[in-house]
Amino acid sequence: MRKSLKLAAVLTATIGLMLASRADAGLIPTNVSIHPDAGNFRWTYAVVVTTDVQINPGDFFTIYDFSGLLPGSVVNPVGWTASQSMTSPPPGGTGPTDNPGIPNLTFTYEGNTPIIGQQGLGNFMANSLYGNSTTSDFTSITHRQVDGRAEANITSTDVPVPGDPPRDTPEPATLAMFGIGLPVLGMFRFLRRRFAKK
Repeated sequence: MRKSLKLAAVLTATIGLMLASRADAGLIPTNVSIHPDAGNFRWTYAVVVTTDVQINPGDFFTIYDFSGLLPGSVVNPVGWTASQSMTSPPPGGTGPTDNPGIPNLTFTYEGNTPIIGQQGLGNFMANSLYGNSTTSDFTSITHRQVDGRAEANITSTDVPVPGDPPRDTPEPATLAMFGIGLPVLGMFRFLRRRFAKK
């Protein structure tokens, strides 16, 4: 019993340390949705600011390598401005992957008062020719609440890539259940025929 309790305590502490060491700070894209829009695709990014951070005027985030960007389709919440460029200087020490042949989207806060975390910033949107997704980098510059120092953050997010339009495909769990069900159905039919002959 004591060994079980000690093992549980060690596991809990280890998991806690792992989660603490992986905690992100700054701006985080929490959800990306893709919807058909007039023959193209509307990409919507829900972004939040974390608890210990604030966004000052001039702070920003960049979504790298947004393929198939349609000019004039970028929409941002009030207080933010949007720009696009083929390359973006990385915020200090982040080192994102940046393909110079694919545009980046940068959203800059232009409001008058700081935004204090934790809260959602709203939806940032852009249309693309493509509905398929891949993983790319997302960087931000924000300020720490405790001492006002600027800090850079890097994480990942989904971006569009060329390819066939997305199709509705079954999830792996659905396919697994189907795979389990087929042999059971076959066995049922076999037994039914066997007993019908007797």
